[in-house]
Amino acid sequence: MNASVPAPRDNPELYGQDAALAVLGRALGSGRLAHGWLLTGPPGIGKATLAFRFARALLAGPDAVDAQLSMRPDHPVFRQVAKGVHPDLTVIEAERDPRTGRFRSEITVDTVRAATAALQVTAAAGGYRVAVVDGAEYLNRSAANALLKTLEEPPARSVLILVSHRPGSLAATIRSRCAKLRLSPLADDVVERALERVMPDLKPQERDALTLLARGSIGRAIAIAEGGHLGSYERLVGALAAAPPDHIVLDELSSELARADPGGITGALTLVQELLGRVIAAGLGRLGPPLFADESRQLADLAARRPLDRWATLWEKVARLAAAVDGLNLERSHALMQILTLLAPDADRADRAPRGGALGANHVRG
Repeated sequence: MNASVPAPRDNPELYGQDAALAVLGRALGSGRLAHGWLLTGPPGIGKATLAFRFARALLAGPDAVDAQLSMRPDHPVFRQVAKGVHPDLTVIEAERDPRTGRFRSEITVDTVRAATAALQVTAAAGGYRVAVVDGAEYLNRSAANALLKTLEEPPARSVLILVSHRPGSLAATIRSRCAKLRLSPLADDVVERALERVMPDLKPQERDALTLLARGSIGRAIAIAEGGHLGSYERLVGALAAAPPDHIVLDELSSELARADPGGITGALTLVQELLGRVIAAGLGRLGPPLFADESRQLADLAARRPLDRWATLWEKVARLAAAVDGLNLERSHALMQILTLLAPDADRADRAPRGGALGANHVRG
């Protein structure tokens, strides 16, 4: 189930961010632009897509775009940005480790210095020079300091566009020197419309379930669909709700989820945290529409087997365990098995988690 979603730099579609577009459009039209912009908000809502749309408008000028800052994909500037060859645009982003497939943990100072040096040169096309920092939270301290110097003394007709879903991790001095634009999660009807366009083969019930799980993020919905996590979620609920919990299915799921998320366990963690949130909602009588036929009953049964504050504590424990797994680069399917076993109600009555090792009993016991 693959979605034909272009990368942000060559994506002509932007959904549901009209308010942010209006702010940028007014700034572009006035000619009085801030030298630094910080676009924030949850992952998967179009921040990077908006950043490149704004960059194209800056590079080509306001006459080349419409009121939504949209540009024809056959426009020369659009094609150059999409191919990464526009002479006046520099992109700073975390790179993937070719061995693990994971993003590297930081953006280095050398990368930032090369990009900011490019801003000092007169624009080849006679307009603005632009740098997009996609994933500004990855800047290490030296890189952030180098970027700060450019924000403090910006070259003429240069614009820095920072994109981050964790702006609190950025230095306050960087945040204070940027015009801030927080993007909001998307409305359900916007997510559903986007899914109809990028994943037209989805069945209506699948699209409805993904819209509920998306929580306003198209990127999250697509990741769940492409990872096959809708089916995994139903099997996970069924295995945990069985009496006793079906540890054979949990073991199978741990291996399947690890294979579906080769860059880490982010997708599986999202699935587990969604389950825990829905168990708590079921226990409070606030579940809302079910994601599959028997979900409401199974989640209510699960909620009744533990105090709700215990389920809430598990949400935090799973997040900490997942962070430890990625930080220690441990074997993912083994770690996922420990996480899924931790969710099983019988884990409160018998310590099923292995003792010792890098994670240890203190990490996984309730």
